[in-house]
Amino acid sequence: MKNLLQKSLNQLTIFAFIVFALSVPSYFLLVDWIWLKELDENNYLIAERIENEFNEQNISDEKLAENIKFWNEIQPVSKIEYAEQPLLKDSLYTIRRENSYSSRKDVIDRFRGLKTNIKINNQNYVLVVETNVEETEETVAYIAMVTLLFFLILIVGFWILNRRLSKKIWQPFQDTLQKLKSFQLNSQKQIEFQETDTIEFAELNATLDKLLQHSITTYKNQKEFTENASHELQTPLAVLKNKLDILLQSNDLTERQYHIAEEMNKALIRSSRINKNLLLLAKIENSQFNNSELISFDTLVIQSMDALQEHFKEKNISIGSHILPDVEVKGNSGLTEVLINNLIINAIRHTAPGGAVRVVLEKSGFEVRNSGEHPLNTELLFKRFSRMSADNSGSGLGLSIVQEICRLHQWNVKYGFENNEHIFSVTF
Repeated sequence: MKNLLQKSLNQLTIFAFIVFALSVPSYFLLVDWIWLKELDENNYLIAERIENEFNEQNISDEKLAENIKFWNEIQPVSKIEYAEQPLLKDSLYTIRRENSYSSRKDVIDRFRGLKTNIKINNQNYVLVVETNVEETEETVAYIAMVTLLFFLILIVGFWILNRRLSKKIWQPFQDTLQKLKSFQLNSQKQIEFQETDTIEFAELNATLDKLLQHSITTYKNQKEFTENASHELQTPLAVLKNKLDILLQSNDLTERQYHIAEEMNKALIRSSRINKNLLLLAKIENSQFNNSELISFDTLVIQSMDALQEHFKEKNISIGSHILPDVEVKGNSGLTEVLINNLIINAIRHTAPGGAVRVVLEKSGFEVRNSGEHPLNTELLFKRFSRMSADNSGSGLGLSIVQEICRLHQWNVKYGFENNEHIFSVTF
């Protein structure tokens, strides 16, 4: 990934290079046009000078003919020829041929020519003047080299100035970004952004400030609702539970009434468990737990396995384990204990009597395996109130709570099925 300044500078560099590449042929055409224009003016001056010099001699026609013949012999690039009728218009042309004055043979040069009318001794003559065109390519090459040098200086200057200016100009943005990264919603502390005179950054900080204020207010309201719901729901549920316990201890109940009351008591216990789990999920989602403790994970696993020994014996499930000592992770100890209990209880609940459960703890993660016959539906596995078996003694929220706890701690939980074993693994 590239930062914003890097991307913009790359685009500017590419654009500058394209402009430079297009400038080279433009230089060539422009310089060539200027030179040809100057040579045309020079050839007209030469023609005028030749005409004046011949007329100033005041010689006879016979002597003039000899002089013109001699001129044509010593000036191969300038020819004077008698014309009975003058040219209707001057002719300008460019020709490539060998340079008769050059010591190098077979070298083709470019010449700019002029064919025009002159008058000598009141007689019409046609003068042809050809002037060598200097190598435009060489001149353009030198210009291109100088331009390339300044182009490179410009690009290097852009990069250096970009690095220096970016630290200064983008410093408020970097400060805002760092403060957002370190912001904790559960701290409910408003961020004080650095003041800046850049309009865009000032608007960004103002928008973020409003957003954070709204988030903190919403968080407070949700937290208050969670606390109120916990208090208001637990009290009537506890009262109902107490009344049912008293009713079940009454000797006046018939057997049918007793069974009805017992079913009500089971439903009430399950409702209380669901209420506690839903409140726990709400607290986790609202980040109401501190996850910066240093936890002895191996100790929590051993304590959980010891506490659940009766459940293993009740279903005649064999338990195996491979627990490395001194496995420490950073997180919330209470939630981590809930995660371990939920995974082991889930394995016990979905293991047939006489089956096996194996718990593995290593430095890289925690794993619970239990015997089974068919893989579970992964699309419904971590959804709330979804059930993978006919057993409805649970709340249907255990694995959802596991997933939320892993998300809070930035751990990864996944399910797999290999060799007739269900495998739930948590990677730290």
